[in-house]
Amino acid sequence: MTENIPAFHVMAKPAGARCNCACDYCFFLKKQRLYPGSDFRMSDEVLESYIWQVIEAHRAVNQATVAWQGGEPTLMGLDFFRRSIELEKKYAPQGMRIENTLQTNGVLIDEQWCEFLKENNFLVGISIDGPQHLHDSFRRDNAGKSVYGKVLNAIRLMQRYGVEFNILCTINSENSRYPLKVYRFFRDELKASYIQFIPIVERHDSAGRKRAAFTDRSVEPWQFGRFMIEIFDEWVTRDVGSTFVLNFDGALAGWMGAAGTVCIFGPTCGLGVVLEHNGDVYSCDHFVEPGYFLGNILKTPLAELVASEKQRKFGRDKKDTLPRTCKECGFLHICNGECPKNRLLTAVDGETGLNYLCAGYKAFFAHADKHMKIMADLLHQNRPASEVMAELAQKEEYITTGMTGSSRNDPCPCGSGKKYKSCHGR
Repeated sequence: MTENIPAFHVMAKPAGARCNCACDYCFFLKKQRLYPGSDFRMSDEVLESYIWQVIEAHRAVNQATVAWQGGEPTLMGLDFFRRSIELEKKYAPQGMRIENTLQTNGVLIDEQWCEFLKENNFLVGISIDGPQHLHDSFRRDNAGKSVYGKVLNAIRLMQRYGVEFNILCTINSENSRYPLKVYRFFRDELKASYIQFIPIVERHDSAGRKRAAFTDRSVEPWQFGRFMIEIFDEWVTRDVGSTFVLNFDGALAGWMGAAGTVCIFGPTCGLGVVLEHNGDVYSCDHFVEPGYFLGNILKTPLAELVASEKQRKFGRDKKDTLPRTCKECGFLHICNGECPKNRLLTAVDGETGLNYLCAGYKAFFAHADKHMKIMADLLHQNRPASEVMAELAQKEEYITTGMTGSSRNDPCPCGSGKKYKSCHGR
C-alpha cells in the first residue's frame, strides 16, 4: 500500500481540451489528440468518483478544493456543476470546508452563471490580457473573432453579483511592452484586487534548445524582467495590501524563508495533478503526455496515484535536475529554478536545464531585493507589509528635501550608486 500524503491539489478538466476559443498560445488545445473520438464530457460516474475521492483524501485536514479548468469548463453547462455541488453535500462530513474554483475565458458567463457562482461561493479565475488591442492579439474565438466584449461583460456581471474573481493575464510578446498600461487597466478600470501574470514560453518543437526555437508569441526574458520591475515599482509604492499580485506574493514568501506558496517557486513539486474528463490522471497541467500518465481514478484511488513513487519522483526531479548555475545562484531560495516546463536552455557551462526566464527573474529579484527584505522584516514582526509604502514615502521625502550643501556629493540614499547631486538631487 502506497503511503498517503496529507493534502494535494487536483485540476479537473471536465471538458478536456475542448474550448470555444482558439488562443494562439494555448498549449492545451492539442491535447485533444490524446483522446481521438472522445466527446470530451466528464461522465456522472467520473464526476461522482472525483468528488468522493477528493473529500475522502482530505478528511484529515478537513478542507478540500474542487477546481475546474479546461479547455473551457463552462461548456459542460450549469447542470453539471449543480450536480457537483450536490455531490459535495452528499459526501462531505459536517464541518469540512470545501472551496470551489473555476477557471474560465468568460465567454459563456451570464446572469444565471453568476447567481450560481455567488450562491456556492466559487472563486473564479478569468483570463484577460489587458485592454482590447492587447487582449485581441492572441485571444479570439474559433471563428477568429474578438471575445473581448464578452469577457468584459462577464467581469462586470460578476462584480454586480459579488462573485469573487481573480485576473489571469499572460505575459506575451505584445502586452509585455506595456506593463503599466496593463496593470493600471486591471487596477483602475476593472477594479481587480487579485492578479496573476503568466509568462508565455513556447517552443516550435520539443527538441530544440536554442533561442531560435521559441515562437514570436513568447515573451523575451528581458521583456519579462522589465514587465515585472515596472509593475513592482508602482505596486510597492502605492498598492501593497490593496492589490494582490500573486507573482509578488509568491516571491516574497521566498524572502521570508517559505518558498513554495506558489507551486512554480517550490523546491519540489508533484502535489498538483490533472484529472482528465475520462478519469485519467497526469502529473501536472503542463505534462499531460503519455510519459506522465499516472492512472485512472475509476481503477486506482486518486490519493494512491498522487502518492505513487512515479509521482514522487516527478516532484523530486524539480530539485534533483537543477543545473549547477542554479544551485550556485543567490536567488535559488526565491525561485528554486521556477517551473520545470520552462527549463529549456543550456547554461554557459554546457549543462542543460536552465530556465528560459532566468535572466528576467534575476533582474527582477535583484531590483526588488531591498523592498522585499523590508516587507519580509515587517511580516516577521507581525506588522502588515503595506507599511513599506510609508517607509518608502519617508525615505523619498528625505532624499528630495533633506540633503543640502556638501551632502550633495555623498552617495544617494536611494541606493543607485550615484552621487546625490546627479541622481535625486538634480
